Amino acid sequence: MAINKNKLIQAAARARLRAVAPYSKFKVGAALLTKSGQIIAGANVESASYGLTCCAERVALFSALTSGKRHFIAAAVVARVVGGASPCGACRQLLAEYAPDALVFMADSAALKQVRESTVRALLPSAFVIVP
Repeated sequence: MAINKNKLIQAAARARLRAVAPYSKFKVGAALLTKSGQIIAGANVESASYGLTCCAERVALFSALTSGKRHFIAAAVVARVVGGASPCGACRQLLAEYAPDALVFMADSAALKQVRESTVRALLPSAFVIVP
């Protein structure tokens, strides 16, 4: 399946608008693309107890997984950061477990056409994964 990176970035940008970030005001949107062409989006949700905050990438991934989706081929992350926001360590770990072969597109919400690309494996080399 061909990856329409612009469509995935746009889905992440729309998700970003639904972020719940009353404390940091740092809104992030993410979108995952399944092998079958479905896009699942998510946005960060903050808590006054910062450790309970959940990143956009994990919200999208958990939503996809609990909806029975598997086989992710790409992810997009959009935030207002010059050069685009990169997934945090926790998100990299979960992507390494559930989307190890995925491409990752990162964009600044103010410059959606300037996209950085990576792979999950490049973002987290030597990831901790348990092979069944």
